[in-house]
Amino acid sequence: MRTTAEDVVRGLDLTGRRILITGGGSGLGAETARVLAQAGAEVTIGARTPVAGFGSVPLDLADLDSVRAFAAAWDGPLDALIANAGVMAIPERRLSPAGWEMHLAVNHLGHFALATALHPALRSSGAGRLVVLSSGAHRDHPLDRDDPQFTRRRYDRWAAYGASKSADVLLTVEAARRWAADGIVANAANPGWVTTGLQRHVDDDTMRAMGAMDAAGNLIPQPYSRTLAEGAAGPVLLAVAPLADGMTGRYFEDTAPSANVGAHAIDPDTAGWLWDYASAALRTP
Repeated sequence: MRTTAEDVVRGLDLTGRRILITGGGSGLGAETARVLAQAGAEVTIGARTPVAGFGSVPLDLADLDSVRAFAAAWDGPLDALIANAGVMAIPERRLSPAGWEMHLAVNHLGHFALATALHPALRSSGAGRLVVLSSGAHRDHPLDRDDPQFTRRRYDRWAAYGASKSADVLLTVEAARRWAADGIVANAANPGWVTTGLQRHVDDDTMRAMGAMDAAGNLIPQPYSRTLAEGAAGPVLLAVAPLADGMTGRYFEDTAPSANVGAHAIDPDTAGWLWDYASAALRTP
């Protein structure tokens, strides 16, 4: 039996911990928020559509003005930022208001903008944690430094998604390096395949081609499939568990560090390049 998020927090008193979760209104984010709040944490959810319960604040990661407004309104220290929100397999190439391909805009740039804007809050906590959700899809799709936005290449929805998840791992690699002196740790978590609204763009034919659905439309459990409770275990552990104290720049699968990570996603040169590339986008009106 796999570890669940409730297993991770059992015996922990998180009273006084302030935790921000993006995309926490449903699915994996909602389960993560529920378990952390149940253990006593003060949980804030940033979501495009405000949700009932916890502290819910409007946040659209595709819109940098929304991200800036959210960060400007944050007051006080932040113990953990869980970058959970995301989009996957959008059929056609779409652009954010800033002109970025949508997977890279939401999954990476929006979270980069939020994390860097909230860096002072993470630092002031004394032991801030940045947790960025990635995916095993990153392994087959490096970030193309010559054409990260698919402006010249033919757009492929899985390549775009996988590359954005490589970018998410790279974010933690560079944040771990840059923010170590501030006492901030940064790690990536692959929760496995958890059936949620993230798959809204994955049609039944694609699911059947993946072997994840039978002819009658029934889901077929896969070795990488996880329940909500199991998928939330890794992010929760990295956000609050003593086991993760001082651990930084690592890639986790479930609740353990994993070497099953693409070399391109932990390359320090690419991580530094991407940080500068995203920073330049934030400076562009």
